[in-house]
Amino acid sequence: MRQWIVFISFFVLIVPLQAEAEEIIKKGETLTLERCIEIALQMQPSIIAAQGAVDVNASRVGQARSNYFPQVNWSSSYSRISPASGGLSRLSGTQGASFSSSGDAFDEYSTGLNLSQMIYDFGKTPTQVRIRNLTLDSSRSDLRNTSDQIILSVKKAYYGVVQAKYNVMVAEDTVKQTQQHLEQAKGFYEVGTKPKFDVTKAEVDVSNAKLNLIRNENAFKVSVVTLNNVMGVPDAPEYTLNETMTFEKYDITLEEAMKKAYENRPDLKSIVTQRKAAESAVGLAKTGYYPVLTGSAGYSWSGEQFPLEHGWNAGATLSFPLFNGFLTKHQVEEARANLNILKANEELLRQIIFLEVQQAYLTLRAAEEAIPTAKLGVEQAQENLEIANGRYAAGVGNPIEVTDAEVGLANARTYYIQALYADKIAQASLVKAMGLK
Repeated sequence: MRQWIVFISFFVLIVPLQAEAEEIIKKGETLTLERCIEIALQMQPSIIAAQGAVDVNASRVGQARSNYFPQVNWSSSYSRISPASGGLSRLSGTQGASFSSSGDAFDEYSTGLNLSQMIYDFGKTPTQVRIRNLTLDSSRSDLRNTSDQIILSVKKAYYGVVQAKYNVMVAEDTVKQTQQHLEQAKGFYEVGTKPKFDVTKAEVDVSNAKLNLIRNENAFKVSVVTLNNVMGVPDAPEYTLNETMTFEKYDITLEEAMKKAYENRPDLKSIVTQRKAAESAVGLAKTGYYPVLTGSAGYSWSGEQFPLEHGWNAGATLSFPLFNGFLTKHQVEEARANLNILKANEELLRQIIFLEVQQAYLTLRAAEEAIPTAKLGVEQAQENLEIANGRYAAGVGNPIEVTDAEVGLANARTYYIQALYADKIAQASLVKAMGLK
């Protein structure tokens, strides 16, 4: 039985997910960064949750507006009444008009239509609608903030895959170089120009290079899994990425970045909107001191037999809260306290934005400065390896020089890749810090 449950669960849960993943990403498809972002914004559960919050708040706006409209109710009832022995019972065909003392049971029918309409509540309903609209705007900003977070995560994961792929290429080249050096050392040893040590040293270098290649290949697989998870497609089919990490300077001053951040950050817009809603909530709480004027009307039918007697009523009610145990006073105090909390959080967020923009800007400038140096290091390491190989081939060098040169070139190429990756991530972080996409 348990095996059947597992079998059925596989087809019910796993197979549909696999089918959905293959629909959003075709097997063998070449993905660009923009395509990955598009998939993430479509598939990420956090986006769906944030959109759900927007829908909830949109519904609450409609709920708040419902108080503008009349409330119409229709009610019907039937009762079988048996009066107490010796009591009075109503005569058939009348309602509350005459009674008998027979104690016989009788039927009671009633039906009616009631209408009530809020006429004036001293701004309570408009304030509630305003608060709901502000909350809806806040949730929309939260949705955009969630989108920005996901876009940044996708960029990090995407360039992480590219970086890992480049590292694999460097590791493969290193394996080839060490194998070539091994063949060279074997040739020299066979003709008696180099000792056995050169061969064993070259063999150790090949083994180390292969181990490094295995680690980089595993890192590449992990980076792909990470990107799939960030896109919200954990079981994505195999695909390739179309990206070459090239350096492009991002021109912007710190003042411009700061200005854009305060203008565009969705989390700042969200908390500002929440603060405005809290200000309105103070006014809403104060409406508890004021009366509410309500109009009502009704038309009803009732009696013990059909056709039923009918009647109508109409009127207005003014409800004034004379004393409610200081409830309104405490509600106003609570609303003011919430407003103070939001004001403090808004100021805190402004300081955080200032810090984030500064950090992202300085990190970007440092990454841009590091790239030319890292590129020069690759050129120097390449030249150093060529010299070491030439000296060894001429019989004046030793295997340690060649190994050091190979390691130096591999490290230089890795540092250059890291510098390019750091520049891309710094650009993405600054764009996110400015509230841009």
